[in-house]
Amino acid sequence: MKQASDTFLFCEHLPWEPAGTGITRQIMGYNDDIMLVKVKFQKGAVGEAHRHPHTQTTYVESGRFEFTVGNETRIVKAGDGVCMQPNELHGCVCLEAGVLLDCFSPMRADFLHKPEP
Repeated sequence: MKQASDTFLFCEHLPWEPAGTGITRQIMGYNDDIMLVKVKFQKGAVGEAHRHPHTQTTYVESGRFEFTVGNETRIVKAGDGVCMQPNELHGCVCLEAGVLLDCFSPMRADFLHKPEP
């Protein structure tokens, strides 16, 4: 295994990173094969439509979101999930402030590399 997080990660010690206007993320654990990321959205924040080579599954911890995956748009709320296949276009609009838990396979190496200022 080339990359891996610490075994135990305590949220109060993990940084929140900007991930768009009104959006922050906290990396909750990873290795080469998988990554869990907590993403906090303010009401009205937009997760711009994008695609990546990773499989992604998202659990709605809190809030309400309008998700578009491929050509389908649905509203999801706390307790719901969304699954995106590799390279599938997807994005969301936050209707009610909340938190998503995103799981990626393989891990998102781009989330670990900070651009130079």
